[in-house]
Amino acid sequence: MKGKIYLIGIGGIGVSALARYYLAQGWQVMGSDLAPSEITDALKRQGAKIYLGEKPQRIKRDIQKVIISPAVSEANPELQQAKKYGIPILSYPQVLGELTKKYFTIAISGTHGKSTTTAMIALVLVEAGLDPTVIVGTKLREFGDSNFRHGKSEYLVIEADEYKDSFLNYWPKIIILTSIDRDHLDYFKNLKNIKKSFREFISHLPPTGWLVRNRDDKNVLKLKVKNQKLKIKDYSLKQREAKKIKEILQIPGIHNVSNSLAVLTVGRILKIPDKISLKTLSKFKGTWRRFDAEEKRIKGKKFTYISDYGHHPKEVEVTLKATREKFPDRQIWCVYQPHQYQRTFFLFDDFIKVFRKAPVDKLILIPIYDVAGREDKEIKKKVSSFKLFQKLKRKVRKNKEILYLSSLEKAADYLKKNLQGGEVVIAMGAGDIYNLGTLI
Repeated sequence: MKGKIYLIGIGGIGVSALARYYLAQGWQVMGSDLAPSEITDALKRQGAKIYLGEKPQRIKRDIQKVIISPAVSEANPELQQAKKYGIPILSYPQVLGELTKKYFTIAISGTHGKSTTTAMIALVLVEAGLDPTVIVGTKLREFGDSNFRHGKSEYLVIEADEYKDSFLNYWPKIIILTSIDRDHLDYFKNLKNIKKSFREFISHLPPTGWLVRNRDDKNVLKLKVKNQKLKIKDYSLKQREAKKIKEILQIPGIHNVSNSLAVLTVGRILKIPDKISLKTLSKFKGTWRRFDAEEKRIKGKKFTYISDYGHHPKEVEVTLKATREKFPDRQIWCVYQPHQYQRTFFLFDDFIKVFRKAPVDKLILIPIYDVAGREDKEIKKKVSSFKLFQKLKRKVRKNKEILYLSSLEKAADYLKKNLQGGEVVIAMGAGDIYNLGTLI
């Protein structure tokens, strides 16, 4: 046993991956979170000691390191106890940043498409025998429903999140840049600051590094690169390979064709034959909560249920468009849970535009998911799902039904009473809306 490590916020999608990394390295792993989840249950089965709630007495002097989720507040009593004992405290991005220096790191960045592209690249490297270590912001069936894979090679594949400039802790050899869009405006304030952070992240590449860019994204293309010697490879839907990829992909949407082209480009940089990359892409069935589809029944009535993590207007737009392309003749019902008051406030007009044109037959809005530690009290007074509903009600076409229901449970009850069979129900959002599948 290498020693003891304690992770505060261990149930988070990023921190839990680090917990798995330390378990694989032979550490004694302990950690706490506010509530149990599928992730904490899985970690428990793998040998981690999981605590619920925040109790300072759990932090003992013999703990070598404390890792905290970026969502953990400064007032957290376990964090305060660790400081009192002088135990080294590192955030999730700081720890991941140290790992990026030890490996040949491939970092997938961008406002949209990170998790899917990370998963695809990881699976291509596995198929090519490169045995990577992988940290991804979702769960993969191929990794035993885990967000982590322990490899024995020099390769590390990570999802590089821009929020609070987390990715400025990372030092990769290859950066994939999928898109730059207005998001996390509670932190960045405007698009100019977002671009500045991405430009800074790209400067972390060594002179021998590679930037793989989405040529179809105007903000990506206009981004001025500081390092003039940097090797840049562009990918675009105009490439001849796009048609072939569209034919073989099992997951819908032109955005996933674009993600696949990024993967093919990275494969070529690493001298992986196209045959291996294309074979892997053709087998890829998606990830947890990214167009995660299954057939369900209510009182004998069969319908298609899709769980999707999309929570930004652009993600909502491309996902609903892909849903209609996949199911052109079916009734599509979208249950949407906005994620975070600040995102809903800053992108309110964008949400109106997207939902007004969305190719769905029924839109059900439920209350905004309140993100602990990231909300502004004044903004919470100014915005709500009901206000979104009221404005949309005046703007949507008459043949589109729009409803507001005051809880996730009421949405589940509505579906149970009103589904006739044959519909496609897509539950969208980054909060606890994934529980809708269980409730129905």
